[in-house]
Amino acid sequence: MRHPERMRSVHVIVRGRVQGVGFRWFTRDAAETAGIAGWVRNRRDGTVEAELHGDDQAVSTVLNRLSEGPEWSNVDDLAVTDAEPAPLYAGFDIRPTV
Repeated sequence: MRHPERMRSVHVIVRGRVQGVGFRWFTRDAAETAGIAGWVRNRRDGTVEAELHGDDQAVSTVLNRLSEGPEWSNVDDLAVTDAEPAPLYAGFDIRPTV
């Protein structure tokens, strides 16, 4: 008997040199490749914020990619907290800066 995939929803704040280096596009590409729904955006304080919704293993894969970041970034901290599930949300968006 096959068990249903365990779903996970997380809120992420990425600190370091993460703006102006393609981090949002990197995040979207990583999420879409893994089949993760959610969003990403820059924040005025210089951090990048994201929500990831999907299979537990796929979310973990994306979090590992975010901890490395794109070539020109330097990730100092990846703060991950549980988020409310978003079962009806599909796709992955780049949102405006807040």
